[in-house]
Amino acid sequence: MVLITMHDVEPAVRLNAALERDGFKTEVVSPLDDIRAAIAKSRPDVMVVTGSLADPHLEAIVRAQLWAGVPSLGLADVADARQRERLRAAGYVELHTKPVDTAELVAVVKHMVERRQLQRATGLIGESGPLREVLVKIEQMAPVSSTVLVEGESGTGKELVARALHRLSARKNKPFIAVSVGALAETLLESELFGHEKGAYTGATERRIGRFELADHGTLFLDEIGEIPMATQVKLLRALEEREFQRLGGTQNIKVDVRVIAATNRPLREHLAEGTFRSDLFYRLNVLSIYLPPLRERAEDVPHLVRKFIESYATQHERPFHGVSAAAMQLLVDYPWPGNVRELRNLVESMVVLSPGREIQPEDLPRQIRDGGSARWLPVPVGPAARAQAAASADGRELEFILRSLLELRLQVEDLRRKVDDSVGGMDGSAFIGELLPTGQLGAGTGAGAVASGRRIAGALSPRDELPPPNVVVVAPGTRMSDVERRVIEAALKETRGNRRRAAVMLGIGERTLYRKIREYAIPEDGYPGA
Repeated sequence: MVLITMHDVEPAVRLNAALERDGFKTEVVSPLDDIRAAIAKSRPDVMVVTGSLADPHLEAIVRAQLWAGVPSLGLADVADARQRERLRAAGYVELHTKPVDTAELVAVVKHMVERRQLQRATGLIGESGPLREVLVKIEQMAPVSSTVLVEGESGTGKELVARALHRLSARKNKPFIAVSVGALAETLLESELFGHEKGAYTGATERRIGRFELADHGTLFLDEIGEIPMATQVKLLRALEEREFQRLGGTQNIKVDVRVIAATNRPLREHLAEGTFRSDLFYRLNVLSIYLPPLRERAEDVPHLVRKFIESYATQHERPFHGVSAAAMQLLVDYPWPGNVRELRNLVESMVVLSPGREIQPEDLPRQIRDGGSARWLPVPVGPAARAQAAASADGRELEFILRSLLELRLQVEDLRRKVDDSVGGMDGSAFIGELLPTGQLGAGTGAGAVASGRRIAGALSPRDELPPPNVVVVAPGTRMSDVERRVIEAALKETRGNRRRAAVMLGIGERTLYRKIREYAIPEDGYPGA
């Protein structure tokens, strides 16, 4: 439904007639009390304001609806600069054509309504080009039954994409079954997917129906597909190819009609290169593919997501929310969001719950966001050419690009430091990281001023420093993440005296993943004191 305010009568009447001819449900309201009543009665998809927003009461209504997730389109310029800043921060759109072209206005409103309906159906919020490409692909792929591979970093919304594909397909009234492959032990995964017969193994006291059967005529979503063991990959490939399988311990072929959507936060081609994923299964899963970009690649979507989450959490927690100032919103847009949409959603929930009873200002945001996320600079070995290139960058722009591109690596090391702080008695986590970065490997650029301990080097920079001190070498292009990862694993094994279970817990990964990494990097599994 389109709500039109009749502050400028002629364009309001013309727009209403044109929208009704195109089949839209509309309502024209005036004065202000009627606007409030109309909004309370039926939540509009779009609100069109035809007159001036000089009336502070009207501005308050418009801003309240914007923060509640109702997009608003204005036909009059906002003359006051501060008022324009407040409204634009809330998502207000101005159409400056004079006189108003009714055909153009109808096209804009129609686009806004269709976009809002699609976002409601998919749960994917935003206006950026990368997200529009994802939405177009979802519309194209939903009607067919081909397998889809969804790739993207953790927290980007891969399950939302899978659910959207299901919801917009002919299977929408059938089951949607989600399985997190990485969360299941290897011994249980096959039974979880295909089921088992009574007596198939010790403890199998009754028949169990697997997820493939439960998803019959519906959709099966396999998350973290890259973690699936090789033995199970063979059976999964057969199930996809033949549309049939056998329960564990059974002899009868069971036919199913299931659409499989797989997701991974690490490109499967990397698993292929490591030899941990079958190429035939990869090509079978990768019939159709969707890449879900990280939030830092679609920063213009941040305000839309903020407003959507505010709407949701203000209702859920029954808390009034007064909005986010333009300056605070700009900080949210500029932050790189290593945790992606999940991190943003959690922050917005905390803002709603802890709302100060006024607009959120920059000082109300966490320090990490105010500082742009540059809490640490990670020193690692680099060669003379890379040091010369960094030194040649007088304004630091190339250096900033280098460090931002390796943000995820820095955060992983920070996570390790925190885990070690909690797990290793008598040893600070930063000092533990220092074992991975011996002074002798820092190169000539460290000079005499560098302190040997990793604790001093890792904490050498203030979060507000724009450039590192000259006696600390920083990450540069060409540094291999695998080198740092191997050192982290070796140090964890050394600290736990070769106890792989404790090392896996310390590193925050599964034992199976740790075993695979040990084999991949040819790390000796003995020779540790007490092993």
